[in-house]
Amino acid sequence: MSNANSTLLDSVDARTKLAGSNKMEILLFSLGTRETFGINVFKVREVSQTPKITKTPNMPVGVEGVISLRGNIIPVISLAKFVCPNDPDAQNEETMIVTEFSKHTQGFLVRSVDRIIRVDWNKVRAPETMLAGNQALITAITELDDGKLVSILDVEQILASVIGETFVPDIPSVSVDQEKFMFFVDDSVVARKEIVSVLDKISVKYQQANNGAEAWDKLQNIATRYQHDSQPLSHHLKLILVDAEMPEMDGYVLTKHIKSDTRFQGIPVVMHSSLSSNANRAMGSSVGVDAYVAKFDPFVLAETISPFLQS
Repeated sequence: MSNANSTLLDSVDARTKLAGSNKMEILLFSLGTRETFGINVFKVREVSQTPKITKTPNMPVGVEGVISLRGNIIPVISLAKFVCPNDPDAQNEETMIVTEFSKHTQGFLVRSVDRIIRVDWNKVRAPETMLAGNQALITAITELDDGKLVSILDVEQILASVIGETFVPDIPSVSVDQEKFMFFVDDSVVARKEIVSVLDKISVKYQQANNGAEAWDKLQNIATRYQHDSQPLSHHLKLILVDAEMPEMDGYVLTKHIKSDTRFQGIPVVMHSSLSSNANRAMGSSVGVDAYVAKFDPFVLAETISPFLQS
């Protein structure tokens, strides 16, 4: 995997040029079963052979222990114990993928890493028929050129299972007229639940969508409705909050659509993403987002969106 690892480390700047192209790069890996899994390359910091893991007491289910990585103690998580816990073929975990996600760094144990592919998000679909069991950990499905399916993991759901969902404390409400609202889109069930908790606490009305394509359809319908009423949309829709990585249409393309449609003039777009590196912030800026906030700190999210809602 040394060549692929070099690619991971050396081509981040090149990947920022993908912003607005509705393309993303996915690292393919195996858990020792017949299924192929994927994870967004931007979440990956390095790939190595599985190191010696220090067992610690009272670890959550799925956490094998901890390692020291450049002076930091990080948890090591067995993906097989979440995705295919009853499959004996998935127990030989020879490779570790170190990921950074929502300000958390952790190691994911897998059988092996295959390669990096570039995918069109309009060819990535939500697994609508997978509603229960371990399949809830799959956020999207795409297809390789040879017809083989790739299951893209919902890392937010896995981390919520390990470390628990974020507690949303009391946050002061903002003064927003009752006829005004905001719109948000996120493909993660965990993220949508956390966003709703914040919006409810600050007393803001909202509409939502589960992916970029659905969001764009809903936003166009909203714009058409207010256009027929001869009212500027910005008098009612105060803010659009978008995730970066979503099936069918990512947040970068969605932002480009919004910014190029005069009906949305004066409505700010805030990108809310677990991909919080400078490279990802640069990608957001390149398509015109008005602010970028990393997942998931309830206070930071509230502080970021409140000025836009009160303007």
